[in-house]
Amino acid sequence: LLHLLPSQKPRSELVRTSLRLLTSSAYRLQSECKKALPAEPCPAADVQLVTQQVIQCAYDIAKAAKQLVTITTKENNN
Repeated sequence: LLHLLPSQKPRSELVRTSLRLLTSSAYRLQSECKKALPAEPCPAADVQLVTQQVIQCAYDIAKAAKQLVTITTKENNN
């Protein structure tokens, strides 16, 4: 994910924080999605918990992406 941005290290702490949230949420989403497709069926409660975790990960990714867009738009306009 970080390789999608310029090779220089982001100067802004807000950008670094958003990138960390985006990266960690993407890894969590991948992990939760793997749990959602187990080799053996799991109890309904586990499926509901995994579904909630996937939704939370997706929300965190959207939040981090919005933060990055907002920050970079402000930086480019200055």
